[in-house]
Amino acid sequence: MKEQTAPQKSWIEIPEGSDFPMQNLPYGIFRTVSNPAARACTIVGESIVDLAVLDELSYFDELDLPAGIFRKRYLNDFMALGKEKTRAFRQLLMRLLGEDRKDVRSQAWHFLHPIEKVELLLPVKVGDYTDFYSSIEHATNVGKMFRDPENALLPNWRHMPVGYHGRASSIVVSGTPVRRPRGQMMPAGANQPVFGPSRLLDFELEMGFVIGQGNEMGVAISTAEAEQHIFGLMLFNDWSARDIQKWEYVPLGPFLGKNFASSVSPWIVTLEALEPFRVEGPVQEPSVLPYLQFEGKRNYDIQLEVEIVAESGASKVVSRSNFKYMYWNMCQQLAHHTINGCNMRVGDICASGTISGPDPGSYGSMLEITWRGTKPVQMPDGSERKFLQDGDTVVMRGFAEKDGLRIGFGEVSGKVLPAEE
Repeated sequence: MKEQTAPQKSWIEIPEGSDFPMQNLPYGIFRTVSNPAARACTIVGESIVDLAVLDELSYFDELDLPAGIFRKRYLNDFMALGKEKTRAFRQLLMRLLGEDRKDVRSQAWHFLHPIEKVELLLPVKVGDYTDFYSSIEHATNVGKMFRDPENALLPNWRHMPVGYHGRASSIVVSGTPVRRPRGQMMPAGANQPVFGPSRLLDFELEMGFVIGQGNEMGVAISTAEAEQHIFGLMLFNDWSARDIQKWEYVPLGPFLGKNFASSVSPWIVTLEALEPFRVEGPVQEPSVLPYLQFEGKRNYDIQLEVEIVAESGASKVVSRSNFKYMYWNMCQQLAHHTINGCNMRVGDICASGTISGPDPGSYGSMLEITWRGTKPVQMPDGSERKFLQDGDTVVMRGFAEKDGLRIGFGEVSGKVLPAEE
């Protein structure tokens, strides 16, 4: 949907190359030392905008929003208002923060906070989490490594967006450390499993979409309706213990190798903000079943990168990929998820699966980047990485850029702590 004409500049200072211009206005939840109560916010440049205070100053009265909607611990109730209301709110917010609103600027000391003075919290209460497997490059690479180099994809892969149900309780916000998991593993050549810390800890570069409108049990969401149910996107790191996963995944799929942690960025970037960056997706062959067919451009040109920062401070960008590579788009994922009548709820997250591109520099996991450890990454401090080491911090970033407009997601980071003693 095209947005109405809105101010292009704000009275809030925005540094050159910022992820957060006026045209972004993502949503988050924050608190401060002086006011520890969680409340909703957006960000412009490097300034946090307290939406609860703006509401109490009566700037949103024309929309007749529920009382206290921005003083909730999570954004779920706001998202549940529906696209018509949240789009109208976004337009109003743009006008209020536009460069000609001197009246709002004069009140800024009430509701504006420097980014370094706030703590950003997990923005949604996640009831359920589904992880898809929707990058054909990633699925092909994994198939080549673990199955058949000549027949890498399983027979169902080109016919439906394959996925599994993950664990919502271990989704954490950026900056939360992640402890190396322990579990059963079957070492190469052994005939008995061993127990201990995972030796093959990995990241997975993903995007997650957040459900803003649910559906009744038994009623499917079509590809044409899907975007009405998707509030926005977040960066998503689906941490993976490859050795635990390899031993456990037959016959029912990922379990302990995945459910110990997933990290998300603190900002939800709306589909409206990403509208200028729609692109065609890959050609799908063979043609998909009718319920997975769609019209229009449903992929997004979002540049992604992964950096590993060692305990020593040495750092290296190990992947540069793009969300546009996804074979199965979000509308198809949601349509498939609900075609059996599965009921989605506000705050549910669906992750894309690892986003890999066509060349090694765009692979989205260490499993692929080092090709199962056979091609280690050389770090600037002289160390090497086959998989992640204790003390490593994984930082993922994402942004879309076109015609001088940059819409970013900030970053999602997490430091690897040693396994529990």
